[in-house]
Amino acid sequence: MKIANFSLLAAALLLVGCGQSDGESTTAGLSERANELAQTSIIIDTHIDVPYRLELTWADVSETTEDGDFDYPRAVAGGLNAPFMSIYTPAKLEAEGGSKALAEELIDMVEGIADAAPDKFSIAYSTEDIVRHFDEGRISLPLGLENGSPIEGDLANVRYFYERGIRYITLTHSLSNHISDSSYDENKRWGGLSPFGFEVVREMNRLGIMVDISHVSDGAFWDVMEIAQVPPIASHSSARHFTPGFERNMSDDMIKRLGESGGVVMINFGSSFLTETANIYADLRGDAWDAHKEESGIEGSHDERVAFYAAWEVDNGPFPYASLDQALDHFDHVVALTGIDYVGIGSDYDGVGDSLPVGLKDVASYPNLIRGLLERGYGDEDIRKILGGNLLRVWREVEVYARAQAAQAEPADQ
Repeated sequence: MKIANFSLLAAALLLVGCGQSDGESTTAGLSERANELAQTSIIIDTHIDVPYRLELTWADVSETTEDGDFDYPRAVAGGLNAPFMSIYTPAKLEAEGGSKALAEELIDMVEGIADAAPDKFSIAYSTEDIVRHFDEGRISLPLGLENGSPIEGDLANVRYFYERGIRYITLTHSLSNHISDSSYDENKRWGGLSPFGFEVVREMNRLGIMVDISHVSDGAFWDVMEIAQVPPIASHSSARHFTPGFERNMSDDMIKRLGESGGVVMINFGSSFLTETANIYADLRGDAWDAHKEESGIEGSHDERVAFYAAWEVDNGPFPYASLDQALDHFDHVVALTGIDYVGIGSDYDGVGDSLPVGLKDVASYPNLIRGLLERGYGDEDIRKILGGNLLRVWREVEVYARAQAAQAEPADQ
């Protein structure tokens, strides 16, 4: 097996003396081992916002790009094999309309990226695809629907998006929608899931779509856990323990319950998800931006927001970026609460703007994360679980359950 051979090579390299001091040898050895693990493991990141980034400003991500956190060369350098492309629809479209149309446009875009560079990218519809593409040296592009708004109240659209390749659905986003209350929205209109939301979760289980509880309210989380027949995931959340009062992250009780179900917490790399200091700063800056938009009567474009933030930081100090160690603390915390099988990576690259931690600035950075895990005593096989094995396990369980449901339904359909 390719992975085993590289692991043996890495182990051998660590035994070779290079005339360095013990400290230098250890440092070089850990870095080399981290790179070997990155290049020989399946790395799955369940949340990368490339499609919406390209919707705003097009770039060819099959080549090196000047902006953003993801492109093919950097993904190869970091060892990234399966970035879930976030098919994101803004919360405001729930009321305005157009959620489904935008989701379809973004799926078309990702399919176009894969079609234009078939030697580099392939859409992944299953766990078998992920493994096959890895063996063939191509990057998988599985799809996750961020915000259930495109379902538009029609249960048939759950199947429609499954057939278009969607393999997880984040039930809501920054505002409560017709499926679920949002962690960001003070208006908890349903007290958890809506009646239709319960139907959506059951249909997702039946079809083989992972249920993503990132962004939902605490009440909605507990509703999902009551009815889910297979493990849900948190595609891009971190531990509330480090950001008290930040409902978008998961409480210890929620992390434990998700682990008990077999689900996985995929750690978000945004600094405001990782430290209380950055979280408070981001809230204050965001509130100032909202007030500025209202006072100025502007829509608030991306460029206007960037300019405002730069001016605001002159008076309020620079953004307090989290460190790599502070990101690693979240992995440790989930492992301490649940075990090694229930944590993974959901970076939110291209989705959290300028707030990424020192050492984790783009998709070339996974070896830095791996080295940090090695320094904290994690073994190779446990690291492989974090990098992708845990998510693959959940996804396979979802696939198996869906196949069983389809098999049971066959006689009634004949």
